[in-house]
Amino acid sequence: MDYRQLGHTEVRVSVVGLGTMTWGEQNDEAEAFAQMDYAVEHGVNFFDTAELYAIPPCAETCGRTEEIIGKWLRARGKRDAIILASKIAGPGPDWIPHIRDGRTVFDAKNLTAAVDASLRRLQSDYIDLYQLHWPERDTNFFGRLGYDAGEPDAFTPVRETLEALQSLVDAGKIRHFGLSNETPWGVMSFLKVAEQHDLPRPVSVQNPYSLLNRTFEVGLAEIALREHCGLLAYSPLGFGVLSGKYLDGQQPEGARLTRWPDYARYSSDEGVAATREYVQLARTHDLDPAQMALAWCHSRPFLTSTLIGATSMEQLASNIASADLVLPPEVIEGIEDIHRRIPNPSP
Repeated sequence: MDYRQLGHTEVRVSVVGLGTMTWGEQNDEAEAFAQMDYAVEHGVNFFDTAELYAIPPCAETCGRTEEIIGKWLRARGKRDAIILASKIAGPGPDWIPHIRDGRTVFDAKNLTAAVDASLRRLQSDYIDLYQLHWPERDTNFFGRLGYDAGEPDAFTPVRETLEALQSLVDAGKIRHFGLSNETPWGVMSFLKVAEQHDLPRPVSVQNPYSLLNRTFEVGLAEIALREHCGLLAYSPLGFGVLSGKYLDGQQPEGARLTRWPDYARYSSDEGVAATREYVQLARTHDLDPAQMALAWCHSRPFLTSTLIGATSMEQLASNIASADLVLPPEVIEGIEDIHRRIPNPSP
C-alpha cells in the first residue's frame, strides 16, 4: 500500500481510502465491521464518513454510519491507527430538513454543533480531517457545470469560517480541515484568507473524479499540486458503472442503481458509451475494468487518496488490490484516446 502526505501536514494516508456511505443502509453493522477489519489488515488507514450518511439521505439513517464506525473503534481499540475524516453538511432545506432544518451555515455555532454530534457518534475525542461537505454559497457542484451568477447570494465570510475552524483545532476537536465539492474560486479563497490571517489552510479537496468525470483537471489539479491541497477522489467508479456491471441493461440484485435508479449521474447515453469503451479496453489487456479505473485514479500526481465504496467483501478485496496495479503505457494511451473522443460524459 502506498501512503501519501495529506496536504502540508505530517499525516500520511493510504492511497486507497475507505468510503463508508453505504453503512447503515445497503450494509448492516456486521458487514461494515467486516469491511473495516479487512481494510485495516490490508494497509488502509484512512476512513471517510459524514454526518449526512447513510446514503440515500433520510432522517431515519442520518448519523448511522458514524455510529457504526464509533462502535468499531471502541470494540477494536484502533482509534490511533486510523486517520478519520468526517464532514458537516451544507445547506439543503429542500432535501435534508432533518439536519439543522437544512439551513446549515459554516459559522461557529453550526460547526461546533456538528462536530460535537459527530464526536459523540464516533466515540472519539477528535476528528483528523473535518470537511465542508459542499459550499454554503450558490455555485456549481453535484454535476452542475454552468455557472449562473444570478443575484448575489449571502454566505458566511471565509474568514469567519476559518476562525471557527481554528477554535475547533485549538480545542483539540479537529486536527485539520478540508473542502469538498468545491470550485477553483472557492479553494483559492480559503487559501488566500488563511494565508492573510494565519488561519488553518485546507489540506484536501474531496471532489468527484473518475474516467467519466475528469473536470477536476481543469483548474483544480494545478491548485492541488501547487498549494499542497490534494484530491480525495470520490465516486472513482461512477456509482459502480465503470465495473461494467450495468451494461446492456443489467440490473444486479441489490446494487445501488438497481435499488435507486434515479441516481443517474453516470448513466447518460454518453456515459454508457464511454463506459463500454473503457470496459473493452480493460478486457483487451486482461484487466478487471474496476481495477483499471481505480489504478488510473491512483496514478494521478495531484491525487492524495481514492475513496472506494463496496457493498460486498469481494468488491472490497478487488478495490483494495488495485493499489498494487500499475497500468502499462498502452493502457494509459487507450484511456486518453477514449477521453479525447468522449470527454467528461458524466460531470
